[in-house]
Amino acid sequence: MNVLLSIKPKYANAILAGEKLVEFRKLVFKREIERVYIYSSSPEQRIIGYFTIEDIISDTPVELWKQFSKVGSIAKEDFFEYFANKEVGYSIKIKSVNRFRKSKNPKEIFKNFVPPQSYMYCDEI
Repeated sequence: MNVLLSIKPKYANAILAGEKLVEFRKLVFKREIERVYIYSSSPEQRIIGYFTIEDIISDTPVELWKQFSKVGSIAKEDFFEYFANKEVGYSIKIKSVNRFRKSKNPKEIFKNFVPPQSYMYCDEI
C-alpha cells in the first residue's frame, strides 16, 4: 500500500534535495506503507517523487522538536504553530528518496482528484 501526501512546495523540495530528513504530521497511516508519494501543493500542484519510510516516531511536539529540529527543515515558530493544541505528533523518518524526472499531474492519474487534506491511500503511481 502507498499513500499520497500533500506537502507544501518548500518542504517537498527540501525532502527531494535531501535537506529534510523527517516529515512532521498530526496524523499517520493506519496501514503499512511501501511508498509515500509527494504531492507538492499549491502553486505547484504536481506529484514530484516519493520516499520510503525508515520509522515513524510518536511523541509530544516538544520531544519531537528536541529530537528532530536539526533535520526537519522547519522554523521553530512554524513547527509549534502546526502542532498547536496537539498532545501527540509524529515524525516520519525518511529512508530513501526518488524524484520523478517529469512531475505528474494528479488529475491525469486520479478520477475527480481533490488534494488530500492530510494523505490518501493509493496504488503505485
